Amino acid sequence: MRIVLNGESRETAGGATLAGVLAEAGLPERGVAVAVDGEVVRRTDWPEHRLTEGTRVEVLTAVQGG
Repeated sequence: MRIVLNGESRETAGGATLAGVLAEAGLPERGVAVAVDGEVVRRTDWPEHRLTEGTRVEVLTAVQGG
């Protein structure tokens, strides 16, 4: 199935979980917030959060500076 990860179309297995997709993409598990279709998903829910065709996933990293 196709999803959109940080604005880029990506092919992944049907029924993939959020945790699985993030691991496949090599994204960190700490220091990030993840939104699925505009809704923030708690880290504890990542392993069970199933994605569907066309889901939009945004991974946001906190940066310090000014």
